[in-house]
Amino acid sequence: MRKILVSALAVGSVLVVVGAAAAKTVAVTITKNGYVPKAATIAVGDTVQFTNSDTVAHQVTFKSITGVSCSPNPLVVQPAQTGSCTFMSPGTFSYDDPNAKGNTFRGTIVVAGATTVESLTIAARPSTVVYAGKLTLSGILSSLKVAENVDVLATVCGQPGGNKVTTVQTSSGGVYGAIVQPLQNTVYTTKTKSTTSPAIVAKVKPRLQLRKVGAHRYSLRVAGARSFAGTFGTLQRYNGALARWVNVKRVPLRTNSTGVFPTVISTSSFRSTVQVRRKIRVILPQLQVGGCYLPGVSNTILS
Repeated sequence: MRKILVSALAVGSVLVVVGAAAAKTVAVTITKNGYVPKAATIAVGDTVQFTNSDTVAHQVTFKSITGVSCSPNPLVVQPAQTGSCTFMSPGTFSYDDPNAKGNTFRGTIVVAGATTVESLTIAARPSTVVYAGKLTLSGILSSLKVAENVDVLATVCGQPGGNKVTTVQTSSGGVYGAIVQPLQNTVYTTKTKSTTSPAIVAKVKPRLQLRKVGAHRYSLRVAGARSFAGTFGTLQRYNGALARWVNVKRVPLRTNSTGVFPTVISTSSFRSTVQVRRKIRVILPQLQVGGCYLPGVSNTILS
């Protein structure tokens, strides 16, 4: 048992040493004549420590702070004091003292190696819309780069392959956003250069409008990117005693008319003997809408 414990402690010690060796600290001295050295090469995760050997305070300012974390912030180093910056992104980082004249106080940090695979996230809000509704796609580019082009690709239900619908640019922090209008269930992905996001599915319900046009007479309009003629909606009334909707009758959809392309309107006129002043609605079940839409629900009116 003692040998096992010793071995475990030894392994732990090795792991600590390896972990400590993974990131290093590089020293840069601030002298009255500038930085020594003026250029340094480090790896991602390394730290640069600035020590002020001059008799006056000096400020260290980076042109790009993406992936750079400094302490103190702003990095003002008093005489005989130190400050440090840790670099979590590869690249070339130029810095200077904005309070010093000329080119004396200028330096460069090159962060190389340990690059990570870039990734792109995607989310939809809302994830379900009624036909003709819009939703917002958003995500983050892991490199946090600004002004990177992001293509939005859409694969519409029943159609092969994806098509580019728009291109947007990343903003601060690598964030992007795009407003889209799916007409059927649609799979969206986003892409920048060689990086593609996971796929996300936007679900669409047909738009149902129910109206009372006379005593016990009603009309129904169903809008979608396809015809629903030949399908059946279900008229329902609300049962207050049971606190649920109850099926009344099937409503056939027959007539088609073309709205603004690509919208197709399917209509129905029907009668019902539901007592007056009762809540009613029409639903279009999954079996009727097919695989490219979610079930539809009309507005609720009084009979």
